Amino acid sequence: MKSYILICMLGLASCTSNGAKNNVDTVRGTNEQKDTLQATRLNTPAQNMEYCFIHTDGTNAQDTTTVHLVINANKVSGDMSWLPKEKDRRKGTLSGMLNGDKIKAVWRFMQEGMKDTLGVEFKLSGQELAQKPINLNAATGREQVNTKADYSVIYKLDNCEKFQPK
Repeated sequence: MKSYILICMLGLASCTSNGAKNNVDTVRGTNEQKDTLQATRLNTPAQNMEYCFIHTDGTNAQDTTTVHLVINANKVSGDMSWLPKEKDRRKGTLSGMLNGDKIKAVWRFMQEGMKDTLGVEFKLSGQELAQKPINLNAATGREQVNTKADYSVIYKLDNCEKFQPK
C-alpha cells in the first residue's frame, strides 16, 4: 500500500512540477522515503540503511561469504564472514567510509585463533554488492585488494534475519 501511495505521489509531483530542474522531485512523505527516492535517482546507496549480502563459490557453491552493512551518513560498519566448506573460517567486523557508491573498509577478523586485518573495497548498487578481488602480495606475503581489478566478486541481496544472533 505504501508503494502505491508513493507512486501516486510521484505522479502528482511530476504533473504539478514548477519547471525547476533538479535531480529530486518534491514529494511529501517520510524522510526515509525521500532518501530512498533520491538515492534511486542518483544511483547511490540509501543513507541510514542496513544491507545484507551473500556470495557462494567453489565447485558446488559450497563456500559462502556473507556481508552485513550498516550505512549511517558516510560511515559504514558491519560484519563479514568467509565460510569455506573445509578450510579455516574468517569472521569479523567491517568499518569504513562510503563515497558515492564506493565503500573502502577494513575487515578485522579472527582465523585459526589469530587476529588479522585486511582492506576491502566494495561497490553498492541496486540489488547487489560488488567487491574488488583480493590477491596475495608475493613481496610481503600478505593479502591485499587488487586495486587495478574491476569489482568482479558479486554478492546478492539477502535476508538480514539470517545475520541476527540466536
